[in-house]
Amino acid sequence: MKVKPDLGFWKLWNLSFGFFGVQIAYALQSANVSRIFATLGADPHDLSYFWILPPLMGLLVQPVVGTLSDRTWTRFGRRLPYLIVGAVVAAVMCLLPNAGSFHLAVSSAIMLGLVALMMLDTSINMAMQPFKMLVGDMVNEKQKGMAYSIQSFLCNSGSIVGFVFPFVLTMIGIQNTAEAGVIPPAVVYSFYAGALVLLLCVVYSLVKIKEWPPHVYAEYNGVTTETKNGETKEKRTNLITLLVKAPKTFWTVGLVQFFCWIAFLFMWTYTNGTVARNAFECPTTEYVTGFRMTDSTGSLLSYSAKHVLTADSTEVINDGKLLMPFEELPKNSELLLAGMMGEDPQTHKLYLEGVKHVNVEDPAGVSIEKHVVLNTDSDEYNAAGNWVGILFAVQAIGAVLWAIVLPRFRSRKFSYVLSLLLGAVGFVSAGLFTNQYLLFLSFLLIGCPWAAMLAWPFTILTNSLKGGNIGAYLGLFNCTICIPQIIGAIAGGWILSALGNGQDLAPQWGMMIVAGVSLVFGALCVSFIKETSGETTASISEKVAE
Repeated sequence: MKVKPDLGFWKLWNLSFGFFGVQIAYALQSANVSRIFATLGADPHDLSYFWILPPLMGLLVQPVVGTLSDRTWTRFGRRLPYLIVGAVVAAVMCLLPNAGSFHLAVSSAIMLGLVALMMLDTSINMAMQPFKMLVGDMVNEKQKGMAYSIQSFLCNSGSIVGFVFPFVLTMIGIQNTAEAGVIPPAVVYSFYAGALVLLLCVVYSLVKIKEWPPHVYAEYNGVTTETKNGETKEKRTNLITLLVKAPKTFWTVGLVQFFCWIAFLFMWTYTNGTVARNAFECPTTEYVTGFRMTDSTGSLLSYSAKHVLTADSTEVINDGKLLMPFEELPKNSELLLAGMMGEDPQTHKLYLEGVKHVNVEDPAGVSIEKHVVLNTDSDEYNAAGNWVGILFAVQAIGAVLWAIVLPRFRSRKFSYVLSLLLGAVGFVSAGLFTNQYLLFLSFLLIGCPWAAMLAWPFTILTNSLKGGNIGAYLGLFNCTICIPQIIGAIAGGWILSALGNGQDLAPQWGMMIVAGVSLVFGALCVSFIKETSGETTASISEKVAE
């Protein structure tokens, strides 16, 4: 097998530049998905469930793209055709922030948002994977540390742009609030701008990147070939066989990844609620999810009504929103309780079924089942949403700075552990700080593990891989990113409920502390990693210094 030649700085840069545009789209999603679905009317305890889609699509798409691209040879290249498809589909990102603009019922708007989110995640994963593979294909082991550091720098630079878009647009006069259930224009236009930048970055990559032809790729990557009918073909291996033969580093690095990605899943899901309540004192709204009362014989009547009227047609509850406290109702009030609420699919007008008259002689006998949520229509909530983008940008800046420092550690594992522990401190403090500017420190620290997660896992893994299945292995390795997020998304609502009373404001700040604890476990697991080949970070540091 021939040794891959050293590449100049700008060739290394061009291999990863498209990541800048991809990461803008990813940043807009990371900072705004919880804000968007909360605005559409989602319960805070359900927010984590919406985050199942991003890793699920990655789990489905990236191994397939990795495997297929290993077997693809076209005049456009091996990896680039998948980049083109992903970038074109990414235009659908414009639909996500418009899910609340069609005057649909809450459930319908949320469903539309989920479909748009699924398509956006599919496109991001299709566009992201080729850039990871190109480094594995064309960069030698000596330069991989630098190549992934450049990729990390571009990734975080793109994140900064995506994170600050809504804040900057608000500063120049774009409206940052909207009617109930509608996403503010500042967020909508940010997604439009992100889609445009992504397409421009992909065009740049197609012009600047020239992939090796099949025979050159085979020479530099030690591909085993077989001859059939006089033609030379790459020997193919199925994914199950690849997993069985995977190097030990695949599994040990994957264990560290498990705890790291759960932590960041919780950050993306719960930072909006944490910052809005702790730092911006966002007002709250009470919603009734159900109530119980006894009739004249003492029998229990249970209802989960969404619409309650008094005898004089004064609304007490409308669509679950408590407009008049039950304690303020005069005794002997007559209530109309809607046992069921539906929607006429043709007129979209709400109608009531099973309406019952209940005479409440003692309002104290009414047991209300309700929960408290942040008022997503308020100026405070939307200001907090923009500020979260700034904090995420600070995290990205911290990651960029830390990515410069990382190669200078002589021990890759030590720098990995240190990064995760610094991040743990950042997460815990982010859950406790109530000053919006003091949170800068928290998110600078959170940038440290993010930089390490982007650089070291892929460096360690690709240094242990040989042959022509690098793309397939990187696709499979993406499962160590996706599966933890899916588990975290499923468990997030349950953990949040366990941290507080279901009828009180959800303690989203507590999930930031849980994220910090998860990173501590990840740091402990780094000790299981045994690097099998590749150069030390000291030699990478020397190259960076040059």
